[in-house]
Amino acid sequence: MAFVDELYKFYKDQLSGDEVDAEIIAASILDELSRDDLLSLLKELHDDELYGLFGLYLIENLKERMAREGSNRDVLPSDPLPKLIH
Repeated sequence: MAFVDELYKFYKDQLSGDEVDAEIIAASILDELSRDDLLSLLKELHDDELYGLFGLYLIENLKERMAREGSNRDVLPSDPLPKLIH
């Protein structure tokens, strides 16, 4: 993504290599962008970048939900092969 490339070029001499650097930069950027700005940046993404971004969003939210609500791993499903809707 060109936006990330530009951010990295701008900040690369100030980065320590710690993931906290990325969190601080992301938080400050998100604080400055409007919804329309975010949607414009998303429109610039290639398909693989967009799918990857949405995939990470799904994974992180599912992990958060499972951590918050727990899992029912010890409960066996009544139907061992549930039907999935695609």
